[in-house]
Amino acid sequence: GRIELAQRQQQQQQRALASTTKNLVKTHWKQTQISYQPRRALSTALSPTAAEEDPSSERGAPLFRALTPSVRAAVISDLRSVDAASDGRIGSDDLARLLRKHGDAFSDAEVVELSELFYTSLGASSVDVDRFVEALDAAAAAEEKGDGAEDGPLAGKGKFKTHPLGIGTCASEFLYAKTHGKYSKEDLNIELTHVPPNSLSDKSALFAVKCVRMVFDTATMWNLGSITKEKILNRAIFLETIAAIPGMVAAIIRHFRSLRNMARDGGMLNMFLEEANNERMHLLTFIRMKEPGYLFRAAVVGAQFGFGNFFLAAYMISPKWCHRFVGYIEEEACHTYTTILDEMDDAPPGSELAAWKDEAAPKIAKAYWHLGERGTVHDVMKAVRADEAEHRDVNHAVSGVPEDTVNPLYDPRVKLDTMLKRYVEDIMDKEATKQASTA
Repeated sequence: GRIELAQRQQQQQQRALASTTKNLVKTHWKQTQISYQPRRALSTALSPTAAEEDPSSERGAPLFRALTPSVRAAVISDLRSVDAASDGRIGSDDLARLLRKHGDAFSDAEVVELSELFYTSLGASSVDVDRFVEALDAAAAAEEKGDGAEDGPLAGKGKFKTHPLGIGTCASEFLYAKTHGKYSKEDLNIELTHVPPNSLSDKSALFAVKCVRMVFDTATMWNLGSITKEKILNRAIFLETIAAIPGMVAAIIRHFRSLRNMARDGGMLNMFLEEANNERMHLLTFIRMKEPGYLFRAAVVGAQFGFGNFFLAAYMISPKWCHRFVGYIEEEACHTYTTILDEMDDAPPGSELAAWKDEAAPKIAKAYWHLGERGTVHDVMKAVRADEAEHRDVNHAVSGVPEDTVNPLYDPRVKLDTMLKRYVEDIMDKEATKQASTA
């Protein structure tokens, strides 16, 4: 009898402990979980206390973290005004109308790009208004918290395959709108950075780059005497004929791997193709300033053959090493163009470099980088350096990443996250202005 009594008491204690644990987990889940599925119509949840309802309420009201009731009401009214079908859903055309209503926050080009990205990322579908508002709240909460796109719940590099709006990453396979034009002054203010080598592979890549630079500097007598216009153009033209190889090799190998594995690439090959073409545009700009001779052209053919075969073999063996190698190459390129700009800025009036600095940029450069009618050679050098800095950062970033990593320069999730945040900010600003004017 004592044994049975002890067993019943033990069972009661276990049930009590299980019940307590379950309640604790349930409470913690409700306090922390962000559900992106609409749990009830938001249009009926616009009372002043909607955002402060008891988390344990059985009605299941969304736990809004950033959007106040007045802002939510303004958002829903805004969404309804562009819902042409009056079906409570937002499609790409509706989104375009919505963004055009906020012309101060979105340019015409951005409206076209974002609506197309919205259409393709959703597979020609649409999003429920309730879900759209919850995604806006998540975006606003992430902005207030300071979460980066790669760290927050909205997007990520490889590990997050879905988005609060239900979009995927298939659009990155065929959409890519990166342009190297229209740099702002902040974009052109490049910081010279260096990624310390952490592994033996990184150290060997850095050592290879330093050796190549030493040999090339010695062969071209770059460090002997003063830097002249002739030296700069010879160096730039020759190096740009080689610099366009890595991006093309990476794109070709990734293309064949995607075909062979019958799998997505994440849009990375589009980025590398654009990188290769960007380097080619550098070349096409510099040859408008100097026509290379036959001996120079012969040296280019030999260098392309040697380096092209080397990089092709190396990339098939270790893409990680190759991207680190290119990242260090671009670090050196940033240093070189910074030296050239410093020499131009410090050139005494009347000197060759001082005169060349203010010469009009080639037409192809003015068009490609949007330098304006008065764009100069100095502006070209700054734009080229900004390009090299981007290549530096991208190649370092993708060195050793998983194969399913989405293009870091054109991740649909990140772009649409940014759109949501800017839209919310604009709505909040307008609501704040409205309340201030009626106070």
